[in-house]
Amino acid sequence: MSYAIIQTGGKQYKVKAGEILKIEKLEESKPDSKIEFKEILAYGDDKTIEVGSPVVEGAKVEADLVENGKNRTILIFKKRRRQNSRRKNGHRQQYSLIRISKIFSKNGKILSEAEKMIKPLKKIEKKQEKQVSK
Repeated sequence: MSYAIIQTGGKQYKVKAGEILKIEKLEESKPDSKIEFKEILAYGDDKTIEVGSPVVEGAKVEADLVENGKNRTILIFKKRRRQNSRRKNGHRQQYSLIRISKIFSKNGKILSEAEKMIKPLKKIEKKQEKQVSK
């Protein structure tokens, strides 16, 4: 199974094809759009590995943006005892949910590719089964 180590949002992630990740929000991106990550620090599989210094030139990872959202609220509460002083603040970090579709090597060859997403049609399948059984 091939993997790659990408850098985005000041963090590094080890990704595989078909994997879903929650990363820092990507600006100016709409759901169901393609994203390319050019900062690939390393890639490889069980037998071989290619490490960049600091990045591997020509390697890239393609991903599909699933959704943009916000995490749960984190409360920041500060209190100074005996001063009748307190402050309450909240924060919701924004994120982007992405699905890794392809990993390319430095010469443009596809190392791994995710299977196509087939949305299940459960309701239609159940109706067809009921009609066939009658």
